Amino acid sequence: MLDTPARRAVGDRRPRTILAAILVLVSLAILLTLGTWQVERLHWKEGLLADIAERRAAEPVSLSEIEHRAAAGEDIEYRRVSLSGTFDHASERHFFATFEGRTGFYVYTPLTLSDARIILVNRGFVPYEMKEPATRAAGEVAGEQTITGYARAKLVGKPSSLVPDNDLAKNIFYWKDLDAMAASAGLSKVIPFFVDADGTVQNPGGWPKGGVTQFDLPNSHLQYAMTWYGLAAALLAVVFGMWWRSRKPAAASGAAGQ
Repeated sequence: MLDTPARRAVGDRRPRTILAAILVLVSLAILLTLGTWQVERLHWKEGLLADIAERRAAEPVSLSEIEHRAAAGEDIEYRRVSLSGTFDHASERHFFATFEGRTGFYVYTPLTLSDARIILVNRGFVPYEMKEPATRAAGEVAGEQTITGYARAKLVGKPSSLVPDNDLAKNIFYWKDLDAMAASAGLSKVIPFFVDADGTVQNPGGWPKGGVTQFDLPNSHLQYAMTWYGLAAALLAVVFGMWWRSRKPAAASGAAGQ
């Protein structure tokens, strides 16, 4: 068999063709894997949202039941709870937040229970200029109070390195560090989770404004899945187009040799 220039050119292209095929297959596998992962995340998020909706619709349970579930390792997030105690307004902590387009704080106030234990309650939102309790004295309710709300789990650490460190000196928290909140207020015997007061709690003077719990979790997994699958389809289209164009010179060469 003669070693013609055409045959040598085909031999030179073969390693590059094999390498290109490998890269295409690896890229396709990655894109399909990412798309499938987003579909799995979509099913998980839909289940989570359905679970949250069910918990929101449930009747409030006692604080002791929430504690029992937490001790058993169950997820207590967004479970409705009813509890009673006396607020220690002098020890309230301020979590920087925005609500309904306004900048301000969520007011976390220690609630002392009948057994002398303490739980931090998010009583609601106050505008930035009302951070100091003296500006909303009417809302500093005295005596035993009964509230309903949602249990919120303790964070294990800062959510992101982009979140600022809490400013304990100024009593401004940028993430809900329960231990730091309790320590900076000199609290002991603190229950290791929070409670968000719900919208049924109407404070005198209107502040803090309860019912600030956010339930609208982002759910863009379907769009992400379609993006990855779409990129996989585009890659296949490009490869097919290149293969189709490469057939034309070969077909023309075969016709000229006849």
